Amino acid sequence: MATRPGCDFEPDHPKTSSTAASITHNPNRVATPPIYHLSFNQNHTCFLVGLQNGFRIFDTDPFKPSFRRDIDTHGGIGLVAMLYRSNIFCLVCGGPDPMYPRNKVMIWDDHDSRCVGELSFRSEVKNVKLRRDMIVVVLNQKIFVYNFLDLKLLNQIETVSNPTGLCEISHNSSPMVLVCLGLQKGQIRVENFGSKKSKFVMAHDSRVVCMSLTQDGRRLATASSKGTLIRVFNSLDGTLLQEVRRGADRADIYSLAFSSNAQFLAVSSDKGTVHIFSLKVDSGSLPSLPNDRSHFASEPIHSRLSSLSIFKGVLPKYFSSEWSVARFRLPEGLQYCVGFGHQKNTIVIIGMDGR
Repeated sequence: MATRPGCDFEPDHPKTSSTAASITHNPNRVATPPIYHLSFNQNHTCFLVGLQNGFRIFDTDPFKPSFRRDIDTHGGIGLVAMLYRSNIFCLVCGGPDPMYPRNKVMIWDDHDSRCVGELSFRSEVKNVKLRRDMIVVVLNQKIFVYNFLDLKLLNQIETVSNPTGLCEISHNSSPMVLVCLGLQKGQIRVENFGSKKSKFVMAHDSRVVCMSLTQDGRRLATASSKGTLIRVFNSLDGTLLQEVRRGADRADIYSLAFSSNAQFLAVSSDKGTVHIFSLKVDSGSLPSLPNDRSHFASEPIHSRLSSLSIFKGVLPKYFSSEWSVARFRLPEGLQYCVGFGHQKNTIVIIGMDGR
């Protein structure tokens, strides 16, 4: 994996001279205003930042500020979702003194500079996912799916407690695949909107804290509260395809991301590391979704196995684990969101500290 110079993504601040592989502290760096939200758009071409005074959009390649919207009154943006690179956004207020209640989703048309729709709920909105045909709103124990054009409610899904709003949807497949928490600890639910069938998968013994879905919805990666193992499943039938090891000690997993061709998986944690894993599953071995118009590019993939893997079944499981093929060091204790760049073998890492 190649590294390129890192920089601050708050446009009002000077750039630093740190690199993505080893970020050093700059004592002269201007403090970044509180960041309430950080995420990529659907294809990682840009990322979104919710702040106490509005929100910002940045292009990832090349890195540059795209545009900003400031809020003149009090309150901040606690959640912002963007439909690819269009003028349509979903906004949820946040911060210590939000302008609107956190149980309301505002659909904002930036071309007309006005709110074109609202969705209100009985409890706080935890996450919003967008497709060209659907809006998915995640609450603590419920998920609502709406038709984008007329905001007609299409489906309601109950989950276990979901304080971080875990939910993933496919973007390149039609019909949609939605993945969320199930009805018990460690369980994942897969909703196929084509077959109209639900699949429940026991992914982990402990709580699921992070997940990622490939663009076509055929592969799912999950991490638990232990943070040691990452599991990759066939989302259609629940089959475990691969298990990779981040480390031996517990860690808080913040972000999982598949590369666009699903050959690599990136993992960020509170240990100050981003791990890159090679995925060995050939796309030809996976069944297609109904009416699926997407495909993976196929190239040889090589995983890094422990040198003691020949003793699999004799030594403890740790010694036959699959390990990362690349690793990037970052300051510990900070939350990072990771995605793959559009240039081959590059990643983009954005941090809640504004770098």
